[in-house]
Amino acid sequence: MSPSASVPFSARHVPLLGRWDVVVVGGGPAGCTAAASAAREGARTLLVEATGALGGMGTNALVPAWTPFSDKKDLVYRGMAEKVFNTCKAGMAHIRPTDVDWVAIDPELLKSIYDDLVTGAGAQVLFHTLLVAVEPADARRVARIFVANKAGIAAIEAKIFVDCSGDADLAAWAGAEFFKGDEKGENLMPATHCFVLTNVDEYAYTHGPQMYGGHADSPIHRILASGKYPLIPDTHLCCTLIGPKTVGFNAGHLWHVDPTRPETVSEGMLLGRRMARQFRDALAEFAPAAFGNAFLVNTGSLMGVRESRRIVGDHVLRLEDYLERRTFPDEIARNSYFLDVHCTKEQMAKTPERWNQWRQDEFLYGPGESHGIPYRSLTPKTLDNVLVAGRSISCEQVVQGSVRIMPGCLVMGEAAGMAAAHAAALPQADTRAIDIAKLRRRLLEEGAYIK
Repeated sequence: MSPSASVPFSARHVPLLGRWDVVVVGGGPAGCTAAASAAREGARTLLVEATGALGGMGTNALVPAWTPFSDKKDLVYRGMAEKVFNTCKAGMAHIRPTDVDWVAIDPELLKSIYDDLVTGAGAQVLFHTLLVAVEPADARRVARIFVANKAGIAAIEAKIFVDCSGDADLAAWAGAEFFKGDEKGENLMPATHCFVLTNVDEYAYTHGPQMYGGHADSPIHRILASGKYPLIPDTHLCCTLIGPKTVGFNAGHLWHVDPTRPETVSEGMLLGRRMARQFRDALAEFAPAAFGNAFLVNTGSLMGVRESRRIVGDHVLRLEDYLERRTFPDEIARNSYFLDVHCTKEQMAKTPERWNQWRQDEFLYGPGESHGIPYRSLTPKTLDNVLVAGRSISCEQVVQGSVRIMPGCLVMGEAAGMAAAHAAALPQADTRAIDIAKLRRRLLEEGAYIK
């Protein structure tokens, strides 16, 4: 774990854009529910987003399906998460209202759903705006952040900041300690550049061979054996019918992509687009009934990132917590997803059978089983007016492989936004001084699933 060097940017004269009760950085699933939740609690709230659309992985990155919302008995991801999920399902004619697991995503529809969620709650959104620096008030508090957009560089002040950047940028730049990768600070999980094919034959797609790379009859095995498509790296192939004659793909791994190193992301984007074209051509050859006339219509404008920085919080969510299905007195959400750890290229090359078996057969939850996520995993240990929600919460890498999913980010974001509003209302604006019982009571009133 390493602290990040602070940026002495405050020495420059920049205009103050404004003061808010709560500022949320990052408009992915966690950021959207954090901003909406804080505004719903009465806090004057600003959401700062680097791109031109909300939703992150489910919209800009084109991840084609939600991970399961249920524990095979009940819905686990409720509150705002359930509302987003149900609204998205209702707008997709081929999705049944009763579907809860591995449900397709219409990315354009989802953008509008997030727009309505955030603005409908009363939060303000600032698109195409990048966080560029953080100014501490002292060793434990952030005074203001600096952002850049077409208007130039400006300062933004808030009582409470919620870091939903996905990379813990705000927290790290404020001096918070963080983990990245394994215990040696290495081996980040690989990324994936998702894409969409259209003009697919729906009947052949739905009634033909299984496409998923884990099935023995998937065409991915014949594609790899042919050696004709060298950019397709492995059997990772997940795809979902997201609209009429339109299939979204979460396929292929891009190794050695570090989201905090732009040069590696840039290389990954270039390779990912080339890889998507090879997937189209390979599927047209080896699954012609479904994909013979397929057209590559879109690749993600964001890289599909699985792992980045993880803060060191007041509680590090560990494998034992997951295995023991632990509950916590400060529990603000629950999670039931499996430990979906994507191994590195080197790990897979050394022991492919071990990794495949680990992912498929070990540590799986049974029906009705889940574990809690404590509020203390959202509080950076050395900061008093910053919360973190999403894939960067305080946890071990193996557990991050489970909690990073979009439904989990939605419920963590709602809790973080609500807590931020409560903290902003206190004279000391301290995230640790809030009434946890009140927070949990309010979450339950809004439909959350906690124990």
